[in-house]
Amino acid sequence: MPPALSSMWRLCKLGFRYEPRLMSIAFGLSVLAALPDALLALWLKFLGDGVIGGNDRLIYVSLFGLAASACGTWFLRTISTRVQRRFRDRVTIALESHVARLQASVVTVAHHERPDYLDRLSVLRDQVFVLDHMYMSVFSTFGWIVRLTITIGLLMSINPLLALLALFALPTVLTSSWRPAVERQVEERGAASARLARHLFVLATTAPPGKEVRVTGIADRLVGLRRQAWERWHRPMAATRWVSALWHSLGWAFFAAGYIGAIVYVSSSPTTTPGDVLLVLAAGARLSAYIGATVGEIGFLRGIWMDGSRRLAWLEDYAAAQVSATDSPAPATLTEGIRLDNISFAYPGTDRLVLQKVTLSLPAGAIVAVVGENGAGKSTLVKLLSKFYEPTSGRVLVDGVDLARIHSDQWRSRLSGAYQDFYRFELAARHSVGVGDLPRLDSEPAVVTAVGRAGAEDVVTQLASGLHTQLGPAWPHGVEVSFGQWQKLALARGFMRDEPLLLVLDEPTAALDSETEHALFERYAEGARRDTGSGRITVLVSHRFSTVRMADLIVVLDGARLVEVGSHDELMAKGGQYADLYTIQAAAYR
Repeated sequence: MPPALSSMWRLCKLGFRYEPRLMSIAFGLSVLAALPDALLALWLKFLGDGVIGGNDRLIYVSLFGLAASACGTWFLRTISTRVQRRFRDRVTIALESHVARLQASVVTVAHHERPDYLDRLSVLRDQVFVLDHMYMSVFSTFGWIVRLTITIGLLMSINPLLALLALFALPTVLTSSWRPAVERQVEERGAASARLARHLFVLATTAPPGKEVRVTGIADRLVGLRRQAWERWHRPMAATRWVSALWHSLGWAFFAAGYIGAIVYVSSSPTTTPGDVLLVLAAGARLSAYIGATVGEIGFLRGIWMDGSRRLAWLEDYAAAQVSATDSPAPATLTEGIRLDNISFAYPGTDRLVLQKVTLSLPAGAIVAVVGENGAGKSTLVKLLSKFYEPTSGRVLVDGVDLARIHSDQWRSRLSGAYQDFYRFELAARHSVGVGDLPRLDSEPAVVTAVGRAGAEDVVTQLASGLHTQLGPAWPHGVEVSFGQWQKLALARGFMRDEPLLLVLDEPTAALDSETEHALFERYAEGARRDTGSGRITVLVSHRFSTVRMADLIVVLDGARLVEVGSHDELMAKGGQYADLYTIQAAAYR
């Protein structure tokens, strides 16, 4: 990850970019509020010397100073707190949006599947909600440093050797900086166990898995497994905290010895006045509090803010690094088609090839079906065409241009489809479909057309308020719909764009019966063949051979390799793997 100090500076600049005025005022008030508080020891010295020496003028000055310091401290803290609260509220929204935008801007989805990246992102997601506190911590740190500087100056006015008292605080500073870093390293090493514990808690307490948890009777087992996962994270954390706390306590004991020695030294000097002793007592005690607060803030910065800022800087750098050199726009139409040239692919963090040396041509205007047993690489092929991943080796060529050179946003604007792991957008039904073509989100005619293409009219008809129905029972007036209905809405979302160059349908109707699926795709294939202007390629992944037989080209994958390519009639005449699988499945339907 990036260096801590540069990461902190980047986060400071980020806050200033979003809220320059509020950040400047909040910082200024925090520093200004430190002045009256730090001068209390001086007023107490004047009061002691005035009372002992009978100097009324000095007494009045000290009383005025004490009153001004008390009132000034209260007033400035009150104003500072209000300004800081407003700054925190506004910068929190900005930081959360920034992190969300960064993750969404990454071209691929590899960072959502690599365990090491997931651990970093998991901690960052927890920290992003408290990063606003870090600005307050920086402001407070500068305020405490101002207090420390004034207090040390007052002590040196009595005797320059008293400045050495600050040296006795160095062990506490070092241990405070060291403790959070060590604890954070242990926390990150155990992040996988922490994520597992949270996952098991969600399984035991949320609705989606609730039915199976009860039927299988695994609730007690889930609780036990969660406890074990939590213990695997907590034991090393607890041990590390005990060791670091011991060293921190020794540091404070060293400072306490120096403080007592300073009082004895000043009190034994023949030139010391009662006011001097009072100043050392007050300033020394406040020095202890100031050092504790400064050390605490530094530890907080070191443990949370530096760590969080480094993770945020890492995400910024990672997102920037994923922006590949793109110098070609997405084509307006396809004339040649898409060619996979000796493609191999292994998922991040593994060496196992999911696709191995696949060479395949998808002609412009063709309807292509991809079949094969589970784990053959069908969905991976779709992800590569969607540019969710870059091939481990080989190239994807679009009309002869390497897909890696085509701008990702432009390519995806010409891409449409429905994926096997579709998401349930709990919005109004028209928006849950409409997000498939964001510029036409609120265009009801476009949504109605997409619903018709997907054969989802029956879903909309059953909704109480039609397309205006709120989906999801967790929301006011929201309704729950079945898995099959969600899948039809996801398919409609995939049909929102009128003229995509590539339409990918990865098991989009698995929850539907075979007759409904067959009729739906026959209707869509007929419409697609009439559209000869854009050269659109449709890629259909399905396990039902009665559906894929209508495709112009059938691609058979097995064990990460391409084994057969051809039309239904060609592959049946060949008598190979496709013919065997088709015959077996057809026999099951008789």
